[in-house]
Amino acid sequence: MTTVVANRRSRLAEAGNWMQRHGAVIRGIQWVVVAVYAFLILVPAFTELPGDTAHLWNNLTLAAQFVFWGIWWPFVLLSMVMLGRVWCGVLCPEGALAEFASKYGRGWAIPRWMRWGGWPFVAFGLTTIYGQMVSVYQYPKAVLLVLGGSTFAAMIIGLLYGREKRVWCKYLCPVNGVFSLLARLAPFHYKVDEDAWRRSYKEGEHGHRVIPINCAPLVPLRKMEGASACHMCGRCSGHRDAIELTWRKPSTEVVNLGDKQASAWDTALILYGLLGIAIGAFHWTGSPWFIDIKQSLATWLVDHDIMWPLDTNAPWFLFTHYPEQNDVFSWLDGTMIIAYILATGVVYGTVLLALLAGATRTLGRFDMTRLHHLAQALIPIAGTGVFLGLSATTLSLLKAEHVPLDWASDVRIAILVIANAWSAWLAWLVTRRYTARIFQRALSVVWFMAALAVVDSAWWLMFWYWPAH
Repeated sequence: MTTVVANRRSRLAEAGNWMQRHGAVIRGIQWVVVAVYAFLILVPAFTELPGDTAHLWNNLTLAAQFVFWGIWWPFVLLSMVMLGRVWCGVLCPEGALAEFASKYGRGWAIPRWMRWGGWPFVAFGLTTIYGQMVSVYQYPKAVLLVLGGSTFAAMIIGLLYGREKRVWCKYLCPVNGVFSLLARLAPFHYKVDEDAWRRSYKEGEHGHRVIPINCAPLVPLRKMEGASACHMCGRCSGHRDAIELTWRKPSTEVVNLGDKQASAWDTALILYGLLGIAIGAFHWTGSPWFIDIKQSLATWLVDHDIMWPLDTNAPWFLFTHYPEQNDVFSWLDGTMIIAYILATGVVYGTVLLALLAGATRTLGRFDMTRLHHLAQALIPIAGTGVFLGLSATTLSLLKAEHVPLDWASDVRIAILVIANAWSAWLAWLVTRRYTARIFQRALSVVWFMAALAVVDSAWWLMFWYWPAH
């Protein structure tokens, strides 16, 4: 058994070394993805919107919509959990363009404001809300504005700051924080051997002088622990005979490193971002509460002769405006969407925070680091929720093509059960870091299970209760 495990580790390490030796191949793959990405966001934006007779197989706009929101983004999220941030290091067009631009840029020092730890949360929240304001899942011009705008900003940052670095990816990418959280669940990472690193100062690398490497995502390699910041590009594999791609338990990073990595901003991204704002963004289109509140406000405005909020003259890049598709947001519609998403984020996030505080206090003296650590056990259910929300677009497009979807409900339930069990198991392991008392740990997990029930209620409403009523 030990020999088998060793052989597996050896093969995985060799895979990492192959990536290091064949960097040019990886760069070539990146440029192919860049070309496909550019085609899918540019061409549909300058073609007519699909008519009633259009299908996925004969209309580029619908095909691009399906590729981006039905396949691309849901499975990028899944890849983070299964492979770590291989997407970032090997396939991401935005990262490749940002690094390419930085080769020819000014190389300015990275300013302090850019290093602010709250950007992953703020950028995710703003991008999510703005995407709903302009209906990014439905219209190619909105895709060009949101995704293309992000890519353009990444290139500008690359031209201004750093030298052959992915400064945008490190600090400002709207999904960097989400990818960082999900990658903590990956079953392998590049491990640093501290002893071998120290030996390399005397013995060199492979018996020769150490060859410097460029870590584009700005990871301090000697101190690298876990997979949250690593882009898995393979450039550092074998560096100083101390870095090796290796297996690990999927619970390792959250349980053993979670207290070191714990931060208020990560907790905010989990509770108020992935389990708050994202839920609101998926909810509002199917929520009868949203409709009831909007109709009540519209009635009140008409009764008081306040008509301008009902106007539909907002430009398409502010609120959805496609009269030819009978899809136009009034100022009231757009404001309600923003308010609904924010309110959902505040309610869900605060309830979850209170339940985590109860779980933390049960383990002993209340400690914020402990709370932030326990919050990371929610990463599986948080990532699963975003995956299910995005996959709803996948299923709606397939339903329009009359593809049978009787299996969808059972699959959703199975995915939620697995995610709940995974999060509960992580919480159980985290509690062991703070107390050996079984009863105390069990009581803490009861609080945590209540938090999981709150999260599950959001998907029950969206997928089962509201559609049935």
